[in-house]
Amino acid sequence: MGLWTLLEGFLLLANALAILNEERFLAPRGWSFSVVSTSGGAKTLKGQIIGLIYAAQYLRVPLIVLNAITIFVKLVSG
Repeated sequence: MGLWTLLEGFLLLANALAILNEERFLAPRGWSFSVVSTSGGAKTLKGQIIGLIYAAQYLRVPLIVLNAITIFVKLVSG
């Protein structure tokens, strides 16, 4: 497993976190940002994971650029 494969794995994980919908997926399970921010649970593991999900959703445009670069490199290198 090389460095490129590891970076692709992290990119896939970031893509998976970025497409989670709050209204349809996160809120019914109690994983919305408003629930954590009102209860003061931002320091808990659940709060940290929810913060990571929202950070990935916030950075969608850089993810699109990284996906385009990855596709281009895969097309060129084979």
